[in-house]
Amino acid sequence: MIRRHTQRQDGQAVVEFVVILPVLLLVLLAIYQFGQVFVNYMDVTSAAREGARKAAVSRSAGTCTVVDGLAIAAAKGGGSDLNLSSLGVTVNRTCTNNTYAQSSDVTVTATYPYSINIMGVVVSSGTLTSSTTMRVE
Repeated sequence: MIRRHTQRQDGQAVVEFVVILPVLLLVLLAIYQFGQVFVNYMDVTSAAREGARKAAVSRSAGTCTVVDGLAIAAAKGGGSDLNLSSLGVTVNRTCTNNTYAQSSDVTVTATYPYSINIMGVVVSSGTLTSSTTMRVE
């Protein structure tokens, strides 16, 4: 009598899937988190651009403080998908006689904190920063 030793491989695919599934999910979560940070960076860039544009065209709206306020409000409106209480906006300009100096530059800088969490573990955190400079009209 000849015995044949055959190995059954009925559950091999399931075992391989169970082994690779956690790694696959971890990679997918990382891609999602990095995507969220990239979207936030695009919003921060948009906020800085909107604030600088508003400051550049609003020279005749009033004093430097008023125009700064308009620029900050425009920047916060441009970063609409962000948590506005965490969005920091600063305006750097040349002010002459309490008005914006014509043909000078105005720079608006927007900052926003980020944190990449994968399965409750903070992988990376920091601050997203974008600056835009425009000529005052």
